[in-house]
Amino acid sequence: MPGHLTARATTAIAAAAALALLTPAQAHAGAIGSTPVASFEYAVGGVTMKVPTGCMFTHVIRGGGRKITYQNAGVDCGFVGALNSGFCNWRIDFTYADTDNKTYKTSRGKTHNECEIHPMRDNAPQTLPRYGKACAHLNVNGVRRASQCHHITK
Repeated sequence: MPGHLTARATTAIAAAAALALLTPAQAHAGAIGSTPVASFEYAVGGVTMKVPTGCMFTHVIRGGGRKITYQNAGVDCGFVGALNSGFCNWRIDFTYADTDNKTYKTSRGKTHNECEIHPMRDNAPQTLPRYGKACAHLNVNGVRRASQCHHITK
């Protein structure tokens, strides 16, 4: 039965792929964190936009020590949040602060005038000059709506 064999091989490949995704990478450090986006309203072109509860702002960072090999932040909405009209005039910024909590670098994202339900931004790999923390900030229509940070330590 060729179809049966194909289905069994596909299942085995899928299981191996899932296991590979669950196995942590060697010699790398990373962090992922999410924070809820509080419900809010804002006006765009005379129209009131509503963002209900059910959206999370997630910040992913990978690397080791002061070296960041990958960084991404974005919004995912579920339940009632998935029914919203999106985030208009949005921007995601990344900031870096030292151990005294003084921000020394900001990577300001582009303001996107279109409305998106799942705004997302990647940031370039880099080596930070000092330890402290790396944060991602979601701004909608000029107002900071959510932030999520990770400590960068030895």
